[in-house]
Amino acid sequence: MTQEDRAGAQTALRPPLRPRSLYRRLTIPLALMGPGLLTGIVDNDSTGIAGYSVAGSHYGYSLLWALLLSAVALATIQQTVARMGAVTGKGLADLIRERFGVSVALLAMFTLLVVNSSTTVAEFAGVAGASEIFGVSRYVGVPVAAALMFVLVAYGSYRRVEVLLLAVSVISGSYIITGFMAGPDWGAVARGYAVPTIHLSLPYMTILIGLIGTTITPWEMFYNQSAVVDKGLNDRHARIVAVDAYAGSIIMSVIASFIIITTAATLWANGQPAETVDDVSKALSPLAGDFASELFAIGLLNASLMAMAVLPLSTAYAVCEAFGWERSVNHGPREAPLFFALFGGILALGALAVLVPGVPLLFLLVLPNVVGGMLLPVILVLALKLANDRRLMGRWVNSRRQNAIAAATTVVLIGLSVTYAALAILSLAGVIDA
Repeated sequence: MTQEDRAGAQTALRPPLRPRSLYRRLTIPLALMGPGLLTGIVDNDSTGIAGYSVAGSHYGYSLLWALLLSAVALATIQQTVARMGAVTGKGLADLIRERFGVSVALLAMFTLLVVNSSTTVAEFAGVAGASEIFGVSRYVGVPVAAALMFVLVAYGSYRRVEVLLLAVSVISGSYIITGFMAGPDWGAVARGYAVPTIHLSLPYMTILIGLIGTTITPWEMFYNQSAVVDKGLNDRHARIVAVDAYAGSIIMSVIASFIIITTAATLWANGQPAETVDDVSKALSPLAGDFASELFAIGLLNASLMAMAVLPLSTAYAVCEAFGWERSVNHGPREAPLFFALFGGILALGALAVLVPGVPLLFLLVLPNVVGGMLLPVILVLALKLANDRRLMGRWVNSRRQNAIAAATTVVLIGLSVTYAALAILSLAGVIDA
């Protein structure tokens, strides 16, 4: 009997794959996914919707190329931190403290607190704006939303919170529907992706940095890695968490693209640049129909509520990791009092800031994007050093391609931040027009 015959006989004798076994093979990898998907979906929060809406209504399809490059960078960075969480079993803040010391950890935590606190306020601004679109006072909608988010996280396991948020995230698909309803010029869309355009003006640079800053944020890096650890994933799941991170980034970029396409096809095409998401929602009604307007507002409310849970959570994870305090959604407030005190405190401060009479919601929505884009390189450099430490990561260190993409992202962000600062100074000095 030849070797081929023996192999064939063994195959024939092997029992067929049972349906239950096939089901497990298909569903177990899907069950292990979640942190990357959730991070990518929540990335399109109220600040993201505001940033993409302003970009589309002011510059049409011409910034789609920047979104595409940002999505590639986001996928690489998210895959890196998720892999670090699976391989080391530790969060990013924990590793920063151990590898670089308390001083550097404090700098990283300060950076995260500045960005996340302002972004959490922006999420409540999104809730306030969306609730008022539907005729509900912010003084009712905001406190109710804050209380619901705290109860959801404080009294639910990580798995339950993740499943609920992923289920609710289906609403984000409303932006894809409004994109097709708007009737865009698909040829112009293709050119927007393929042909980069840059204008050395302060308004353009503000929107460009804001677009990158809302696509790639420090909180995503801390949350994704901590969520991988909290879910109990390890180095055996490193490839699955990588796929999870890539899937989340793809979903994020598709939804963000359709927000830009929607506002470009309606507001920009009709010479109506919007300054707030409320303007976008109201303007969509005569241009694309009442249903499109309502879908846009529903998407804004959904995105704000999801981010209200995840953003304070990422801050609480990171700070407790950095100082060695107990932290986990799987524990209750009694087992992890500092973790939940920090989570609840950030929620409360965010809600109170939005309830101040006369507070400018537009300023609260746009500021975190620019601040996040300018401070992101601090966290990126630290994460890159950790991802290339062979003693820490073993065979799971970054590849040359991953390092090249992450390093290029860091250099570009630093260059844009310097250019933005220079233009701002020249504008203030009266040398150039704002």
